[in-house]
Amino acid sequence: MAATILDLTNVQKTYKGKVEALRGISLQVAEGSIFGLLGPNGAGKSTLVKILTTIIHPTRCEGTMLGYPVGHKPILRQVGYLPEHVRFPAYLTGRQVIQYAAGLAGVRVDRERLRNLLRLVGMEEASERILKTYSKGMVQRIGFAQALVNDPKLIFLDEPTDGVDPEGRRVMRELLLKLRSEGRTVFVNSHLLGELETVCDSVAILKEGAVVRQGALAELTAGSCRFEIITAGPIGEEMAERFRANGLVVEERRVEVPGGEAEPVQPVLDALRSGGSVITEVRQVRQSLEDLFLESVADESGWEGKDPS
Repeated sequence: MAATILDLTNVQKTYKGKVEALRGISLQVAEGSIFGLLGPNGAGKSTLVKILTTIIHPTRCEGTMLGYPVGHKPILRQVGYLPEHVRFPAYLTGRQVIQYAAGLAGVRVDRERLRNLLRLVGMEEASERILKTYSKGMVQRIGFAQALVNDPKLIFLDEPTDGVDPEGRRVMRELLLKLRSEGRTVFVNSHLLGELETVCDSVAILKEGAVVRQGALAELTAGSCRFEIITAGPIGEEMAERFRANGLVVEERRVEVPGGEAEPVQPVLDALRSGGSVITEVRQVRQSLEDLFLESVADESGWEGKDPS
């Protein structure tokens, strides 16, 4: 079982005016994993990341990071951070940004290390151009490189693919997987659920400053597995009503059998065939991360369906 690199038991943040941004956050992140933090706008995602990177002070914080109490400044030497809105002087080149970040971190970056970082993010050829000429995606890639300049064990990425084109997202995705393969831990906050679903080992979903769901992604989505049976022609109404009476979802040419076990599917297939239906497809469907997210944050105010961020 992997060690826990981040263990939070009670993180609170209350701003003046009694606005509760975080309400007793508790979560755990395994070492060498990719962890995704999700939530609608205003849920407290960026606030939590800023507390963990000591940018803002919590009202209360109980927990450890890299084996030390959260807020212990010396451990930041082992932490990388890419903020949501990357702001570097526009007159600097990509290479200079990394050198500048290295200076702030108090680390020495030789020519080979600099070249490797630029190559890692696909920016070696554009490294001598000033940031003013970069696209948003190129700036994000340079930001990613500077987050790795101190060879961190734990990397915080706040909306790393925001405004990045599909090719840039592919590069970022490959980077995350590479970092994990090296034993590093990546804590990523993003509203691009499809991107997170392909790389995350575990996730936590925030709503109004509190964790509403947390765990391994495969386990969280496994509970809502189902089988779909597709037929060549319409299913007879009498048979459809019989299926519905047994709790199945039936559409014109589709029957949905809940659960991840195949055993309950066979009687449905037998009934369809005996009724003259031709089966064209049987597939297992797992709940998507987006489905899980919408289910977790939906409320009576009708939030469900709005863009997560």
